[in-house]
Amino acid sequence: MPAKSTRRKPAAKRPKVLIGTVFITRQVHFNAAHRLHNPSKSQKWNVEQYGLCTNPHWHGHNYVLEVTVRGQPDADTGYIMDLSRLKQILQRAILDHCDHHNLNEEVPFLRGIIPSTENLTIAFWQQIAPHIKAPARLHCVRLYETPRNFADYYGPGGLF
Repeated sequence: MPAKSTRRKPAAKRPKVLIGTVFITRQVHFNAAHRLHNPSKSQKWNVEQYGLCTNPHWHGHNYVLEVTVRGQPDADTGYIMDLSRLKQILQRAILDHCDHHNLNEEVPFLRGIIPSTENLTIAFWQQIAPHIKAPARLHCVRLYETPRNFADYYGPGGLF
């Protein structure tokens, strides 16, 4: 029987820590109906502002939501934030409420808000931000209403 070695394995080297701000983005999709309508204005005004989008029988979109988080990669994981955790946050905060729902009538956090793409990005930020934990920071909420129409929201302070 060979003698047991008394040599210790060298301690594993700690990985190199790279310094820099990185932006990571998670994209999700949902389908929803809405109506652009200001109830304090006349039907004529609403038609002039919103055209077909003020149809009292609603219309729908295949939305694409992109949420970007920024931060420094963690020395132990290399992550700013685990993207599977961001996926869970988006599912619970947005998709569970909005997917295949009427945004005007069925989503409590949108009640009383005209569900324009612009307003939706702000409302979605408000739902997502409390769940993003330091050192990660919510950077941008981008919502595509169509492949050619989208809005970005960079938080209460904007880009500046």
